[in-house]
Amino acid sequence: MESVSNSVKRIIDRTPFLYEMLIQGILSYSNYAASILPTVEELHGKPVKTSAIVMAIRRYAEELRKKETEQKSYDLQYEIMMKTNICSINLVRSDTIMAKLGKLYNTISPASGDFLNVTLGSHEISLSISEKHLDSVTPLLEEETVLHQKGDLVALSLVFSGDFMSTPGIVYEAVRKLAWEEINVNEIISTMNELTFVIRREDSMDAFAVLQSFLGGA
Repeated sequence: MESVSNSVKRIIDRTPFLYEMLIQGILSYSNYAASILPTVEELHGKPVKTSAIVMAIRRYAEELRKKETEQKSYDLQYEIMMKTNICSINLVRSDTIMAKLGKLYNTISPASGDFLNVTLGSHEISLSISEKHLDSVTPLLEEETVLHQKGDLVALSLVFSGDFMSTPGIVYEAVRKLAWEEINVNEIISTMNELTFVIRREDSMDAFAVLQSFLGGA
């Protein structure tokens, strides 16, 4: 049998958008408690009073607000870089495309301002490149299985002054705030000191504002 508190947390954790509503205090505890009462009773294993669920929601909200305050106290300095005219290509991983990838680095030069990222999955490969190099890249994709291709994207990079990867919650916090603003992320790229989001051009200014303040204006 699971406690009422743990049951409530498990239900809320299934819906991340509730975090923001709890933190901002815009969720009706009593209405939400009534809506999840059957599920809580199923997890708890016996009848539960709505008031007990309301108390559990209130305590979890306080816990989330405390975490939010702690996150805003992170001592991380960063700047934001934006690169436009990005194209994202996803294709099936194969021996032939693996042999061709090296040619990309002879065509695209990040040192001169071009954008290039190659993500290797177990079964798929994701390429994010500057659109001006599409004509050079297209021949390399012949006889390959392209799953998806989308252009007119923007890459927003958070460049940290230190190792952000050793600070828990940074990626989650950024993604949560982007999701709350209904900004879809096409790809997330991370290195030791950089965190990049590839998004649609039309979302770029809203995303810039979100990322500019996601650590409390650090």
